[in-house]
Amino acid sequence: MSIRFDEQTGIFKLDTDKLTYALGVFGPGYLTHLYFGPPVPDTDLRYLLYRGWFDSLSPYAPGVEDPLFSLDINPLEYPANGAGDFRISALSVRNADGNSVTDLRYTGYTVTRGKPALPGLPAAFAAEDEAETLTLHLEDPVTGVRVQLLYTVFAEAGVLTRSARIENAGAAPVVLERAYSACFDLPTMNFDLVHLWGKWAKENTTARDPLMHGRQGIRSRRGMTGPNHNPFLALAAKDATEDTGEVYGFQLVYSGNFALDLETDTRGCPRVLVGIDPEDFRWLLEPGESFTTPEAVAVFSDQGLGGMSRTFHRFYRNHLMRSPWAKKKRPLLINSWEAAYFDFDGDKLVAFAREAKELGIDLLVMDDGWFGDRFDDHRALGDWQVNEAKLGGTLKQLVDRVNALGVQFGIWYEPEMINPDSDLYRAHPDWAVCAPGREKSLSRHQCVLDMTRRDVRDYLFGEMTRVLSSANIAYIKWDCNRNLSEAASLQLPPERQGEFFHRYVLGVYDLMDRITRAFPHILLENCSSGGGRFDPGMLYFSPQIWGSDNTDPIERLTIQFGASLCYPISAIGAHVSANPRTGIETRGNVALCGTFGYELDPGKLTPAEKAAVKEQVAAYHRYYDLIHEGDFYRLTAPTEDPFLCDWEFVSPDRSEVLFTRVVMRRPDNFYQPRRLKGLDPDKFYTDETTGQVYSGALLMHAGLDLSLAFGRLPQDGASLTRHLVAR
Repeated sequence: MSIRFDEQTGIFKLDTDKLTYALGVFGPGYLTHLYFGPPVPDTDLRYLLYRGWFDSLSPYAPGVEDPLFSLDINPLEYPANGAGDFRISALSVRNADGNSVTDLRYTGYTVTRGKPALPGLPAAFAAEDEAETLTLHLEDPVTGVRVQLLYTVFAEAGVLTRSARIENAGAAPVVLERAYSACFDLPTMNFDLVHLWGKWAKENTTARDPLMHGRQGIRSRRGMTGPNHNPFLALAAKDATEDTGEVYGFQLVYSGNFALDLETDTRGCPRVLVGIDPEDFRWLLEPGESFTTPEAVAVFSDQGLGGMSRTFHRFYRNHLMRSPWAKKKRPLLINSWEAAYFDFDGDKLVAFAREAKELGIDLLVMDDGWFGDRFDDHRALGDWQVNEAKLGGTLKQLVDRVNALGVQFGIWYEPEMINPDSDLYRAHPDWAVCAPGREKSLSRHQCVLDMTRRDVRDYLFGEMTRVLSSANIAYIKWDCNRNLSEAASLQLPPERQGEFFHRYVLGVYDLMDRITRAFPHILLENCSSGGGRFDPGMLYFSPQIWGSDNTDPIERLTIQFGASLCYPISAIGAHVSANPRTGIETRGNVALCGTFGYELDPGKLTPAEKAAVKEQVAAYHRYYDLIHEGDFYRLTAPTEDPFLCDWEFVSPDRSEVLFTRVVMRRPDNFYQPRRLKGLDPDKFYTDETTGQVYSGALLMHAGLDLSLAFGRLPQDGASLTRHLVAR
């Protein structure tokens, strides 16, 4: 069993192969946190509750005579506001009498096999023999607010997920003002805060900063996750490296306003809260109504940041990415956007497909510009009717022409957006998001459709279904090119306007769920001006997300390495473009550290470039399983070395290795043997380029010597790969 309860001590102990998590019931029903860390066999962990004498200004906990226990000092599992804990709380409820005091007490528990779904929300899944779920029941006896805390233990994956269900079992309405998914009270601040920041075309840049007393954290108030921060943070021990030391990783399976808040108290004990950003969040609960929070994922690693990443990668591939394309081999695609932008017709697309087929590419994606009066980005968003004049016939006729060449066909959508210059807007101006009396602000000449409305979602589902059913569509690129402002819904009453942002996300999930269930054979890729909505919530529906609109291969190294902290390589959309900064070989090697594809006009390639593309296509197929299912190792990070970037894939059975080096800038001293990682020390590996045979032990301890691999002096932007196979 992964979950055990000791009735004598009141301790719940949750165990996986990689971590132990323990909590207990103290005194008159206080739910306390005891331990989160490497696996331990002990069952009586009650001594870990105490953190010394509490200050005279801190109140005693009601019903507790222990002079060492105060809600303001001791570690708690799901702290509520107003009852004596002055740290940031996980739950704040505005009661019918106007105050926000909530005092939750434990009332019972249940343990079930498997993993329950969360209504309306993406969440991890598991078979009954892969996970166990603990549900803890708490209640405030004064207000009748009840909370169910869900803990799912994925024993072999080494992962814990958490969420909360808050129910109003009282007789009067209450308002949720803060409802985090999980709280983690840790005993020391001897950590660095690791997170991802960025902006458009510079997403997922890794930052590492020391913890400080007071509050830190990351958040989004954009209506979606956005490129500025990712809903992920890690606490890495001061001495933790890529390969060694303790690291805690936390992530939220959500695509809207999020907050990962951290407060370190005066005793140097950090509290981590993961959930919906409470700013601009209010949720009215009438008697009998309930609210379910998004799911938080928690990982512990004693093998540094790399160990944490590989745990996230395996978990998301096996327990979050619902699409059948998470496991199936995906088609190698070419996208028309950077090749043609809006300037295309049916004949040009067929010509692209013909050239692509000769190169070995499987799928052509028709990007923005195929619908309505869409000849630039000023008009027609929302008018999802095929422009047959532009395509030279029906969509089916075009798709059939492309399919006849042996190439599959994909299509671009931006369902959540609308141009004021569109037939849809002229018919339904009230469908655009805007607060009453406010002028609508535009971004990229577009507004946002009110996805909280069922009639809007029904319209979009109907129009998309009509198009997708009319032809043999194999792929959808789902774009989203602006954030939300003047956020309000004309269909929500004033007392529920604080629910808008969360209802918007639930609406997006509803439409994605309906589309993916209606067309399960279609590969869905998410995009938001690049990586502007790169989050686990989207991974549930789409097994790949466009990493960034920045396709410069050197810039992409930082973006893709950052994303790999928590996202599997198979999820990071990466293409070879016409960017002139490096040769096409390096562009291909960088894109192979991702989903791999092309973003260029194949007819403009030189004979030498076409030969290189054919080699890349062959490499894509040869290394597909290794890249998509293997373990990823960041060897030399582009943010830590000004010259080189190295990475490595190792097959699950450690019989195959793919090493890649990119020379960002030519170093002064190129004799830098690169130690490999994750190999079997007792196996012997043959370098297929040189024929040299090395033991795994030698490669991990002495390294791979590449000082002569580039000739006398490597050029900026040069790269190479080495494939090593155990014999």
